[in-house]
Amino acid sequence: MNTIANAAPAHVGSEPLLLEVDDLVQRYTLPRENLFQPAPQVLALNGVSVQLTAGKSIGVVGESGSGKSTFARAVMALETPTSGSVRLLGRDLHRLPAGELRRARRDFQMVFQDPYGSLDPRQTVVRIVAEPLTAIGRVDHAEQRARVAAVLKQVGLRDADMDKYPHEFSGGQRQRIAVARALITQPKLIVADEPVSALDVSVQAQVLNLLEDLQDEFGLSYMLISHDLAVVEYLCDEIAVMYLGRVVEQGRPEDLFNHCAHPYTRALLEAVPRPRPGRDRQRRGAQVIASQSKWSTGCAYAERCPFADAHCSAVAPVARSVGAGHYSACHHAETVMTLPPLAVEV
Repeated sequence: MNTIANAAPAHVGSEPLLLEVDDLVQRYTLPRENLFQPAPQVLALNGVSVQLTAGKSIGVVGESGSGKSTFARAVMALETPTSGSVRLLGRDLHRLPAGELRRARRDFQMVFQDPYGSLDPRQTVVRIVAEPLTAIGRVDHAEQRARVAAVLKQVGLRDADMDKYPHEFSGGQRQRIAVARALITQPKLIVADEPVSALDVSVQAQVLNLLEDLQDEFGLSYMLISHDLAVVEYLCDEIAVMYLGRVVEQGRPEDLFNHCAHPYTRALLEAVPRPRPGRDRQRRGAQVIASQSKWSTGCAYAERCPFADAHCSAVAPVARSVGAGHYSACHHAETVMTLPPLAVEV
């Protein structure tokens, strides 16, 4: 089995590191197909390493099956990785005793994708938003309501909404409730897994503006999991592109979108719909989707890559610097960077 070197760039500057993910690997065992053969495995994360500075945001993008949500669950300590570490404020979350991990959760919270499915329809807003408080310690009833009222105001809702139920709100309002639930413990990091994908475009803009305003006000850091490149360009200071459980490119949005250095990043940019009146739609051949249960010694993207050669199929690329704060795991990174830019328009 080959594991690509996805080393995160070394931290530079005086700003403190909030999150350090080092060589994260996650394997899942599938049911046996044959009694006399070992059970197959899926390699969902294959040596992922990233760093996040306090007050900054990182976006994680890639197609379905690239490992984005698995990565989010590992960072949130909702799953124990096969190997590797996740350190938040210097604490290895997966090595903390259960009691300490529960108390540490006040520093990191999550906003889930579906605002309709992530809120318990049988609970009132005050109980939903206050749930993280009750999970990490006792809070008396009066203080609980006061803190819920304050955080609802921060996300643009009213005190009178506390005793309502989720079905009484629109999709955008429900996501604001989910954001309020994440804010109630005054966390340092919020992991948002596709937080606007289930919303209308106009409502998406409202939620994104809300997240940006909250970051400016409270110095929050976000890890934004998304397949929408325009969303991460708007909100994030840095972007990590994932393919089959590996970070294949990482850097600032302007670098990745204007001077991408990996053919997979370019393929994602080319897939963004653009209105082209009077022009025929460009037809592309079907691309082979690689399997995460079949490991190769070379580049995992070689079967889909137009630049792939024998060296790519034999030797796995290692993440290397292709510019200031810009890293790519591609043997042909410099060639890809010479192609015409494909900037994303928000």
